[in-house]
Amino acid sequence: MTFRGVRNSKFRHLYGSPSRKEKCYECVRISMTAHDGNLCAVNPKFIAIITESTGGGSFLVLSLENTGRVPHTAGKVTGHQGPVIDLKWNPFNDNVIASCSDDLTIKLWLIPDGGLEEENKEESLVTLRGHKRRAGHLEWHPTAEDILFSAGFDYLILVWNTAEGTLVKSIACHSDYIFSMSFNWDGTLLATTCRDKKLRIINPQKGTVIEETILQQGFKASKVVYLGDTEMLFTTGFSKYCDRQWAIWSEKDIRQPLRIETIDSSAGILFPYYDPDTKIIYLAGKGDGNIRFYELVSNAPWCYYLNQYLSGWPQRSVCVMPKRGLCVRRCEVFRFYRLSATKGMCEPVSMIVPRKGLEFQKDLYPPTPAPYSSLTAKEWMEGLNRPPILFSIQDAESVVINKQMSFLPENRSRNISTTDPFSDETDNKQSQRDPSHSRVKETVGRGEQNGMDQVNGLDLSDRLIRTTQTQKNLINVSNEELDVSDPQTTAEMRQIIAQQSEEIRHLNHLLRAEERKVQKLEKQLTSLTGKDANS
Repeated sequence: MTFRGVRNSKFRHLYGSPSRKEKCYECVRISMTAHDGNLCAVNPKFIAIITESTGGGSFLVLSLENTGRVPHTAGKVTGHQGPVIDLKWNPFNDNVIASCSDDLTIKLWLIPDGGLEEENKEESLVTLRGHKRRAGHLEWHPTAEDILFSAGFDYLILVWNTAEGTLVKSIACHSDYIFSMSFNWDGTLLATTCRDKKLRIINPQKGTVIEETILQQGFKASKVVYLGDTEMLFTTGFSKYCDRQWAIWSEKDIRQPLRIETIDSSAGILFPYYDPDTKIIYLAGKGDGNIRFYELVSNAPWCYYLNQYLSGWPQRSVCVMPKRGLCVRRCEVFRFYRLSATKGMCEPVSMIVPRKGLEFQKDLYPPTPAPYSSLTAKEWMEGLNRPPILFSIQDAESVVINKQMSFLPENRSRNISTTDPFSDETDNKQSQRDPSHSRVKETVGRGEQNGMDQVNGLDLSDRLIRTTQTQKNLINVSNEELDVSDPQTTAEMRQIIAQQSEEIRHLNHLLRAEERKVQKLEKQLTSLTGKDANS
């Protein structure tokens, strides 16, 4: 047998680099639930971790910079009546997170910049009620804004318009509990795995099943992830002998897998994570101390094993940082946040491709989905579909700007749906208020859309400028800017109410901070008075 040599791959030396202890999050009471949901979620601003609690459900929200020991007085989200099961950050708003619980509800929470500090948050932005049994999994639509999917123990998938707090559609095509959901590249198809051992491909707008097949023989949980725009799916599950397996399927014909492989005989559920930019699949098992990674190719054998990251302690759950939150200077292509199964710690692990040069590596960072929606909720409900907006993260400063210019809650209020700050109407008002405002024509993205927003023809630099201007208008609110005396439309009135509500919440926060200072000074004064009396 002749030696064929080593397969040529630029990811052959990909490795995992754990963070130092001072960059980890310690002393966290991680939830001990046995459910296979996500116990943590992360975006470029915050990390959320479901915590152990009694008499209800709670999760911790920290700014990424607040590493080290987490104080026991750290603020938590405590509005659920039952244990929290799953968390998902809004991909188009870094300050909004969705959670589902044993109390049959799904809630959206507005997290202020800087985190919750030492105050618990009980009031949710929106509460969604519709499941007859607990909701177990959440998934945001990848291109349509404010569209959220939830899968419950009542065998239903419910589609929500979170901006209005209304139920859009109920998908009832499963005969048992749903294990996982995953969207394809543009959100036109939804893949699910179920306890009835079937893999289904669903049209989410019509709620009909396009394809279905027998997935596995084992009874344990199976997971599925769409492999970007390759029209293929990747699943993990168990054989009838309880061996862990993974398989690759073609979207066009899922009667038989393209390839199926047995990994080992461990009992932990395997969670697949896919990076569409590098075409690398990561497998992280619950209770495992390692993370395996494979490279996807366009022909047989479809998938090659690369390597694995090994750790000295097992993981209870992991979450993944979005691409815009990575460090391009280190050639970081993926980042996990691992929750320990034996100690209250969350450890960031960076997946790095070693390169000698310091220049930007274009082959590692192709155009990636931007934090902007290409569809509104109304357009999606009317049957429209568009691919995601792409942008380039070539300039490291652009990544920082995207983190800071995330959509803040100027459009969000309790049960209030307001206008899009990037709509033509808002743009015309902004031009009237600030005639000196000039558009920057520098192209940020260089992908298929050349940095252009397909919705309104604006490049991403314009959107960043508009976001900055919108935030300035919120901070410097005046009657002249808002035209409070004579609003012209209902949308304007709603925008005024939303802005005033946000200002009131900010003032209440400042008032509570001043009251705490006064109480502290009173205690100091009392202690000084007592010392003088004793002397």
